[in-house]
Amino acid sequence: MIRLREATEEDAEEIAALRNAAADHLTARFGKGHWSGHSTPEGVVHRMRQGTVYVVRTRVRLVATLALTGRKPWAIDPSHFRPVERPLYLVDMAVLPARQGRGVGRGALVDAVRIARGRGAGSLRLDAYDAPAGAGGFYERCGFHEVGRGSFRKVPLIFYERIIEG
Repeated sequence: MIRLREATEEDAEEIAALRNAAADHLTARFGKGHWSGHSTPEGVVHRMRQGTVYVVRTRVRLVATLALTGRKPWAIDPSHFRPVERPLYLVDMAVLPARQGRGVGRGALVDAVRIARGRGAGSLRLDAYDAPAGAGGFYERCGFHEVGRGSFRKVPLIFYERIIEG
């Protein structure tokens, strides 16, 4: 069973390195795109101030990260989503490339739903690139449903939601 642990500022450098490895992996597979941007430890700490950053760690290293926030990201168009009292937004998910396809991401999402339920959230919302490098199919296999499409700064996106049942 995979358990998310709340990250601390001491994790910021390792989280940025993991995100960068995931971005580089996507760039190697799909070419340069919006997914190619790199993170910095300072950017990770900034995200920690906007929500809660979580990590999955083995005995040796960090293997996954994601963040949950009640603050709507700029790219998400709320008109596509079901009205709920307390939505949470899942952002900045990344899995170490060597651990992708082994259930780490799926386990992290299962735990994110558990955390969202515990926080009284009515839904988890996210966006994915509408491109071959996008993770939409992965989110659908994990119980999220496409609710709409749009773009932000000319980047095509697909919006996904998972309703949280009591």
